[in-house]
Amino acid sequence: MTKIILCGCNGKMGAAITGIVGERGDCEIVAGVDINTASLNGYQVYADIADVKETADAIVDFSNPAALDSILAYAVQKNIPAVLCTTGYSEGQLAQIKEASEKVAVFHSGNMSLGINLLIALSRKAAQVLGDSFDVEIVEQHHNRKLDAPSGTALMIANAISEELPYESRYEYDRHSVRRKREKNEIGIHSVRGGTIVGVHEVIFAGHDEVVTISHTAQSRGVFASGAVNAAVYMSGKPAGLYDMGDVIDNA
Repeated sequence: MTKIILCGCNGKMGAAITGIVGERGDCEIVAGVDINTASLNGYQVYADIADVKETADAIVDFSNPAALDSILAYAVQKNIPAVLCTTGYSEGQLAQIKEASEKVAVFHSGNMSLGINLLIALSRKAAQVLGDSFDVEIVEQHHNRKLDAPSGTALMIANAISEELPYESRYEYDRHSVRRKREKNEIGIHSVRGGTIVGVHEVIFAGHDEVVTISHTAQSRGVFASGAVNAAVYMSGKPAGLYDMGDVIDNA
């Protein structure tokens, strides 16, 4: 039984994770951390992770980048693996995460969906086989309240593909003002914003007389919550190091 400390427990993702954990028999939430310390789900909620007294096997964080210092300090002090699901870390914070991983197990992924990470793995393979003679385009769709474009996940996909291509690629974000034919080394990245779309990512490999498409659609936040819980169970007892969703997929 994996015992979890959930940071950001009273937010939307925290509620989704609490619901998923409640349906599983291999894990439980023993304490929560949130600026709203109301105990809404039967476990004690603290304003600061440093105050948590319960024994745990993993920390899951879906809160705010500002909480990173205290979470990493607690993880290192207690030797508890940390699953970092929050996005928007600065370069300095990413360096902190890497440094902490030398002392304790740290899981960090830009997208917690198992499906998205499988899409990335499949896109890597497709780039190895097709990339030299196929053009690569990525289309991502999200709800109309999303602030950043392109999505961090689209960039994750593009970066993974770039690592497998036999040439140095260049990302092309907007072609409306470009009056030239598509260059060989381009990866096109296109953003759609509208309605309540949770997340759609499509990778297009376009060749001579044939097109290979790999796509993923997230229909609710539950896919990210489920991935976070799977990661927490996987990380329990792991030695120091930096892990990501690829490790979970490889051990599925």
